Amino acid sequence: MDSLSAFFPAYNDALSLPKLIETTFAVLSACAADFEVIVINDGSYDNTAEVLETLQQNFGPRMRIITHATNLGYGQALRSGFEAASKELVFYTDGDGQYDVGELPTLLARMRGNVGLVNGYKRERNDPWHRIWIGHAYNAFARRLFGIRLRDVDCDFRLIRRTLLREIRLSSTSGTICVELVRKLELTDCGVEEVGVHHYPRLHGRSQFFRVKSLARTTRQLLNLWWRLVLLPSIAREERVEIPIPLP
Repeated sequence: MDSLSAFFPAYNDALSLPKLIETTFAVLSACAADFEVIVINDGSYDNTAEVLETLQQNFGPRMRIITHATNLGYGQALRSGFEAASKELVFYTDGDGQYDVGELPTLLARMRGNVGLVNGYKRERNDPWHRIWIGHAYNAFARRLFGIRLRDVDCDFRLIRRTLLREIRLSSTSGTICVELVRKLELTDCGVEEVGVHHYPRLHGRSQFFRVKSLARTTRQLLNLWWRLVLLPSIAREERVEIPIPLP
Protein backbone atom coordinates (compact mmCIF):
# COMPACT_ATOMS: atom_id res chain seq x y z
CA MET A 1 0.00 0.00 0.00
CA ASP A 2 0.99 3.65 -0.20
CA SER A 3 2.91 5.28 2.65
CA LEU A 4 0.73 6.48 5.49
CA SER A 5 0.71 9.19 8.15
CA ALA A 6 -1.62 8.62 11.09
CA PHE A 7 -2.15 11.45 13.54
CA PHE A 8 -4.24 12.12 16.62
CA PRO A 9 -5.20 15.45 18.20
CA ALA A 10 -5.04 15.07 21.98
CA TYR A 11 -6.23 17.25 24.83
CA ASN A 12 -6.01 15.73 28.32
CA ASP A 13 -6.12 12.23 26.84
CA ALA A 14 -3.35 10.68 28.93
CA LEU A 15 -5.48 7.68 29.93
CA SER A 16 -6.63 6.74 26.43
CA LEU A 17 -3.41 7.33 24.47
CA PRO A 18 -1.38 4.23 25.46
CA LYS A 19 -3.93 1.76 24.09
CA LEU A 20 -4.62 3.95 21.05
CA ILE A 21 -0.95 4.24 20.07
CA GLU A 22 -0.24 0.55 20.74
CA THR A 23 -3.17 -0.45 18.51
CA THR A 24 -2.10 1.99 15.81
CA PHE A 25 1.42 0.61 15.59
CA ALA A 26 0.09 -2.95 15.46
CA VAL A 27 -2.35 -2.12 12.65
CA LEU A 28 0.11 -0.07 10.58
CA SER A 29 2.92 -2.59 10.98
CA ALA A 30 0.64 -5.21 9.44
CA CYS A 31 -0.46 -3.18 6.40
CA ALA A 32 2.20 -0.56 5.63
CA ALA A 33 5.96 -0.68 5.19
CA ASP A 34 6.33 3.09 5.37
CA PHE A 35 4.35 4.91 8.06
CA GLU A 36 4.55 7.48 10.82
CA VAL A 37 2.42 8.16 13.89
CA ILE A 38 1.96 11.75 15.07
CA VAL A 39 0.24 13.05 18.20
CA ILE A 40 -0.62 16.74 18.57
CA ASN A 41 -0.67 17.63 22.25
CA ASP A 42 -2.94 20.67 22.21
CA GLY A 43 -1.93 22.30 25.49
CA SER A 44 -2.98 19.44 27.78
CA TYR A 45 -2.72 20.15 31.50
CA ASP A 46 -2.85 16.51 32.67
CA ASN A 47 0.13 14.18 32.23
CA THR A 48 -0.36 13.73 28.49
CA ALA A 49 3.16 15.08 27.83
CA GLU A 50 4.77 12.50 30.12
CA VAL A 51 2.71 9.67 28.64
CA LEU A 52 3.68 10.69 25.12
CA GLU A 53 7.35 10.87 26.03
CA THR A 54 7.21 7.31 27.37
CA LEU A 55 5.37 6.09 24.27
CA GLN A 56 7.94 7.72 22.01
CA GLN A 57 10.74 5.96 23.88
CA ASN A 58 8.92 2.65 23.42
CA PHE A 59 8.04 3.00 19.73
CA GLY A 60 11.05 4.95 18.46
CA PRO A 61 11.47 7.47 15.65
CA ARG A 62 8.30 6.49 13.80
CA MET A 63 6.38 8.29 16.52
CA ARG A 64 6.44 12.07 16.50
CA ILE A 65 5.03 14.55 19.00
CA ILE A 66 3.89 18.09 18.25
CA THR A 67 3.21 20.23 21.31
CA HIS A 68 1.12 23.39 21.53
CA ALA A 69 2.18 25.38 24.57
CA THR A 70 -1.45 26.42 25.10
CA ASN A 71 -4.77 25.01 23.97
CA LEU A 72 -5.30 26.38 20.45
CA GLY A 73 -8.47 24.49 19.65
CA TYR A 74 -9.45 21.35 17.76
CA GLY A 75 -9.21 23.00 14.36
CA GLN A 76 -5.66 24.21 14.94
CA ALA A 77 -4.68 20.76 16.23
CA LEU A 78 -5.91 19.20 12.98
CA ARG A 79 -4.14 21.83 10.90
CA SER A 80 -0.90 21.08 12.74
CA GLY A 81 -1.39 17.40 12.01
CA PHE A 82 -2.06 17.95 8.32
CA GLU A 83 1.00 20.18 8.03
CA ALA A 84 3.22 17.66 9.80
CA ALA A 85 2.07 14.62 7.79
CA SER A 86 4.66 13.62 5.21
CA LYS A 87 3.29 10.41 3.66
CA GLU A 88 1.03 9.84 0.65
CA LEU A 89 -2.08 9.01 2.65
CA VAL A 90 -3.15 10.82 5.81
CA PHE A 91 -5.41 9.25 8.42
CA TYR A 92 -6.67 10.89 11.58
CA THR A 93 -9.06 10.26 14.41
CA ASP A 94 -9.45 11.68 17.89
CA GLY A 95 -7.19 10.85 20.79
CA ASP A 96 -10.04 9.99 23.17
CA GLY A 97 -10.40 6.39 21.97
CA GLN A 98 -14.03 6.54 20.82
CA TYR A 99 -13.08 5.05 17.45
CA ASP A 100 -11.19 1.82 16.79
CA VAL A 101 -8.06 2.23 14.66
CA GLY A 102 -8.40 -1.48 13.97
CA GLU A 103 -11.05 -0.52 11.39
CA LEU A 104 -8.55 1.53 9.35
CA PRO A 105 -7.87 -1.34 6.87
CA THR A 106 -11.54 -1.10 5.83
CA LEU A 107 -10.92 2.51 4.77
CA LEU A 108 -7.67 1.61 3.03
CA ALA A 109 -9.48 -0.98 0.91
CA ARG A 110 -11.73 1.80 -0.48
CA MET A 111 -8.86 4.15 -1.40
CA ARG A 112 -8.69 3.22 -5.08
CA GLY A 113 -8.71 5.03 -8.42
CA ASN A 114 -9.79 8.66 -8.17
CA VAL A 115 -10.98 8.33 -4.57
CA GLY A 116 -9.41 11.07 -2.47
CA LEU A 117 -11.45 10.84 0.73
CA VAL A 118 -12.68 7.80 2.60
CA ASN A 119 -14.87 8.93 5.48
CA GLY A 120 -16.35 6.87 8.26
CA TYR A 121 -19.90 7.24 9.46
CA LYS A 122 -21.07 6.17 12.89
CA ARG A 123 -23.15 3.00 12.79
CA GLU A 124 -24.50 3.98 16.19
CA ARG A 125 -23.46 6.91 18.33
CA ASN A 126 -22.52 5.94 21.90
CA ASP A 127 -22.84 9.20 23.77
CA PRO A 128 -25.23 10.68 26.36
CA TRP A 129 -28.64 11.48 24.87
CA HIS A 130 -28.07 15.25 24.78
CA ARG A 131 -24.85 14.86 22.82
CA ILE A 132 -26.60 12.53 20.38
CA TRP A 133 -29.37 15.09 19.86
CA ILE A 134 -26.98 18.01 19.44
CA GLY A 135 -24.79 15.94 17.12
CA HIS A 136 -27.69 14.99 14.86
CA ALA A 137 -28.94 18.58 14.74
CA TYR A 138 -25.46 19.96 14.00
CA ASN A 139 -24.83 17.40 11.28
CA ALA A 140 -28.17 18.06 9.56
CA PHE A 141 -27.76 21.84 9.84
CA ALA A 142 -24.20 21.83 8.48
CA ARG A 143 -25.01 19.50 5.58
CA ARG A 144 -27.98 21.61 4.50
CA LEU A 145 -26.22 24.96 4.99
CA PHE A 146 -23.14 23.97 2.98
CA GLY A 147 -24.69 21.52 0.53
CA ILE A 148 -22.46 18.70 1.77
CA ARG A 149 -23.24 15.25 0.38
CA LEU A 150 -21.34 13.28 3.03
CA ARG A 151 -23.78 11.67 5.48
CA ASP A 152 -21.75 12.17 8.70
CA VAL A 153 -19.74 15.38 8.77
CA ASP A 154 -19.04 14.91 12.47
CA CYS A 155 -17.33 11.50 12.14
CA ASP A 156 -13.63 12.14 12.64
CA PHE A 157 -12.38 8.87 11.19
CA ARG A 158 -10.93 9.93 7.84
CA LEU A 159 -8.39 8.85 5.25
CA ILE A 160 -7.28 11.51 2.76
CA ARG A 161 -4.76 11.76 -0.06
CA ARG A 162 -2.08 14.23 0.91
CA THR A 163 -2.03 15.73 -2.59
CA LEU A 164 -5.57 17.00 -1.97
CA LEU A 165 -4.59 18.55 1.35
CA ARG A 166 -2.01 20.59 -0.55
CA GLU A 167 -4.74 21.96 -2.81
CA ILE A 168 -6.97 23.32 -0.05
CA ARG A 169 -6.36 25.91 2.63
CA LEU A 170 -7.94 25.47 6.05
CA SER A 171 -8.57 28.36 8.44
CA SER A 172 -10.93 27.11 11.17
CA THR A 173 -9.64 26.70 14.72
CA SER A 174 -12.72 25.04 16.25
CA GLY A 175 -14.74 21.93 15.38
CA THR A 176 -16.02 23.71 12.27
CA ILE A 177 -12.82 22.58 10.58
CA CYS A 178 -14.58 19.28 9.80
CA VAL A 179 -17.22 21.12 7.76
CA GLU A 180 -14.56 23.25 6.06
CA LEU A 181 -12.41 20.20 5.29
CA VAL A 182 -15.22 18.10 3.84
CA ARG A 183 -16.74 20.98 1.85
CA LYS A 184 -13.40 21.91 0.27
CA LEU A 185 -12.54 18.29 -0.50
CA GLU A 186 -15.91 17.77 -2.18
CA LEU A 187 -15.27 20.87 -4.28
CA THR A 188 -12.09 19.26 -5.69
CA ASP A 189 -14.32 16.67 -7.42
CA CYS A 190 -12.30 13.81 -5.97
CA GLY A 191 -14.04 10.50 -5.44
CA VAL A 192 -15.56 10.05 -1.98
CA GLU A 193 -16.28 6.73 -0.28
CA GLU A 194 -18.10 6.19 3.02
CA VAL A 195 -17.62 3.30 5.44
CA GLY A 196 -19.64 2.46 8.53
CA VAL A 197 -17.50 2.34 11.68
CA HIS A 198 -18.16 1.65 15.33
CA HIS A 199 -18.36 4.43 17.87
CA TYR A 200 -17.63 3.65 21.52
CA PRO A 201 -18.48 5.38 24.79
CA ARG A 202 -15.92 7.87 26.04
CA LEU A 203 -14.18 6.24 29.00
CA HIS A 204 -11.89 9.08 30.04
CA GLY A 205 -11.97 12.87 30.08
CA ARG A 206 -14.63 15.23 28.84
CA SER A 207 -15.53 16.48 25.38
CA GLN A 208 -14.50 20.08 24.70
CA PHE A 209 -17.06 20.52 21.92
CA PHE A 210 -20.26 20.09 23.93
CA ARG A 211 -19.87 23.11 26.20
CA VAL A 212 -21.81 26.37 26.03
CA LYS A 213 -18.72 28.47 25.30
CA SER A 214 -17.44 26.03 22.68
CA LEU A 215 -20.85 25.70 21.01
CA ALA A 216 -21.22 29.49 20.83
CA ARG A 217 -17.76 29.87 19.27
CA THR A 218 -18.46 27.02 16.86
CA THR A 219 -21.76 28.60 15.76
CA ARG A 220 -20.05 31.92 15.05
CA GLN A 221 -17.28 30.23 13.08
CA LEU A 222 -19.79 28.10 11.19
CA LEU A 223 -21.74 31.15 10.03
CA ASN A 224 -18.52 32.94 9.11
CA LEU A 225 -17.43 29.86 7.17
CA TRP A 226 -20.78 29.78 5.34
CA TRP A 227 -20.29 33.42 4.37
CA ARG A 228 -16.85 32.71 2.92
CA LEU A 229 -17.46 29.30 1.31
CA VAL A 230 -21.04 29.56 0.11
CA LEU A 231 -22.45 33.09 0.02
CA LEU A 232 -19.48 35.08 -1.32
CA PRO A 233 -18.76 32.62 -4.19
CA SER A 234 -22.47 32.71 -5.07
CA ILE A 235 -22.45 36.51 -5.20
CA ALA A 236 -19.26 36.46 -7.30
CA ARG A 237 -20.84 34.05 -9.81
CA GLU A 238 -23.92 36.25 -10.15
CA GLU A 239 -21.76 39.32 -10.79
CA ARG A 240 -19.93 37.50 -13.61
CA VAL A 241 -23.14 36.55 -15.44
CA GLU A 242 -23.68 38.72 -18.50
CA ILE A 243 -27.32 39.72 -18.91
CA PRO A 244 -28.19 39.79 -22.63
CA ILE A 245 -29.53 43.10 -23.89
CA PRO A 246 -32.45 42.64 -26.30
CA LEU A 247 -31.89 44.08 -29.76
CA PRO A 248 -34.18 46.94 -30.86
